[in-house]
Amino acid sequence: MPASPASPSTKKSLLALPETPRILPFAVFMLFTIIPASVFPGAEYWLYAAKTVAVAGLLWSIRRWLPEMKWAVSWEAVGIGILIAVVWLGLPTIKPPWELFSSGTEAAKTADVWNPLAYFAGNPALGWAFLLIRTVGRSLVVPAVEEIFYRGFVYRYVISPHFTEVALNRWHTGAFTLTSLMFGFAHGDHWLQGILCGTAYQWLVLRKARLGDAMLAHAITNLIISVYAVATNQWQFT
Repeated sequence: MPASPASPSTKKSLLALPETPRILPFAVFMLFTIIPASVFPGAEYWLYAAKTVAVAGLLWSIRRWLPEMKWAVSWEAVGIGILIAVVWLGLPTIKPPWELFSSGTEAAKTADVWNPLAYFAGNPALGWAFLLIRTVGRSLVVPAVEEIFYRGFVYRYVISPHFTEVALNRWHTGAFTLTSLMFGFAHGDHWLQGILCGTAYQWLVLRKARLGDAMLAHAITNLIISVYAVATNQWQFT
């Protein structure tokens, strides 16, 4: 006799697994990021727009499974957001440690600067639209995605696989160090700034026992950097 189909009430939704809603937005974000910008001319602008819209929609659709995704305002968050922006803009870019001893045999490459106003000079409206999407994405979507993943998931998972039982303000030296390093080295030549960011944002989470302050600080940092890049024509910061 064939087995009867499982009752819907006994089927565990993939989203009901605590790991899924905290990893999925970050995974989708990274999936878009690794698509080569050379797939077609101007792909980097269209891909970023698609990534921003897709991940924002995903976050909204799974928000019920992310109770910690709540923005919060505090003077510490505002102060750290501004301070980290100043540090980020003031420190030089440095090669990650694993690139310091590269052979150097490859010809030097000029970095492609993300500048939609220059690329779409013949269509300024489109250029400004992509710039607005980029700014909104960096200031609202990225902070939510990264804080949920790094400080809402990775930090606590290092402490215990049953991470939802770990309080957000629980101190753990190994988790603090690993999460800050992971966050930093994910930012390429800005790895040192990234480590300082990760350290500061994690401190906020530990102090406030919530992600909202770190999300706000992260948003302020990215917004200041974006505005500075456009205002000073230093597009390497976009």
